[in-house]
Amino acid sequence: MLDMGTGTGIIPILMEAKYHCRHLTGLEIQADSADMACRSVALNGLSDKIDIVTGDIREAEHYFRSASFDCITCNPPYMIGKHGIVNPEAPKAIARHEILCTFEDVAGQAAKLLKPGGHFYLVHRPFRLAEIITTMTYYKLEPKRMQLVYPYADKEPNMVLLEAVRGGRPRMTVEKPLIIFREPGVYTPEIRDVYGY
Repeated sequence: MLDMGTGTGIIPILMEAKYHCRHLTGLEIQADSADMACRSVALNGLSDKIDIVTGDIREAEHYFRSASFDCITCNPPYMIGKHGIVNPEAPKAIARHEILCTFEDVAGQAAKLLKPGGHFYLVHRPFRLAEIITTMTYYKLEPKRMQLVYPYADKEPNMVLLEAVRGGRPRMTVEKPLIIFREPGVYTPEIRDVYGY
C-alpha cells in the first residue's frame, strides 16, 4: 500500500493496525512532516513494515516501480486557486491548497503505480466531485464506490469518500450517507463503530 501525501504518517500506521498489510509506504514532500512520520513509525515498532519516502507526488513514478502497488490512498490538498483562505504557515498551506501538486498529478501518478485491478481510495471535497470523477476516468481509475460525509444530518456534506479500480468496468455504487455527529461532541453509532469505541 502507498499513501500519497502521508503527512505525519498516520494513515499507514492505522492501516497496519487495522488490516495488517504486508508492507506500507508513505510518500511526503515536506521534510519536517516526513521526519515526524519516520519517528512515529519507529515509536510504534513498525520500521520493518512501513517505509517513509521524502519526495514529490508529481515524481512518484521515479521513486517506485510502475504497477507495483495493490492499493493507494490519498487525502490530497482540496483547495485550488482562491478557494478559502491560504494559511500563512507554508506547511499548512501546502497540505490544504494545490500549491505543490494538483489532483490531476495525484490521479496520473496513482494510475502509473497501481497494479491492474488495484484500488485507489480518496478523501476529497464534494464541490470538486465532477472534476474528480472526470479526471479519474481519464486516467482509467474507474470509480466504483462513493460515500458523502455529513458533519450533521441537517447539514450539507463536507467530504466525499471514493474508491476506484485501475482498469475497472463502469459501474459505481453510492453508499448511504455517513453522518459524523449526532449532536455537538457526540459521534453517531456508525462513527463509534469505525473508531472502535
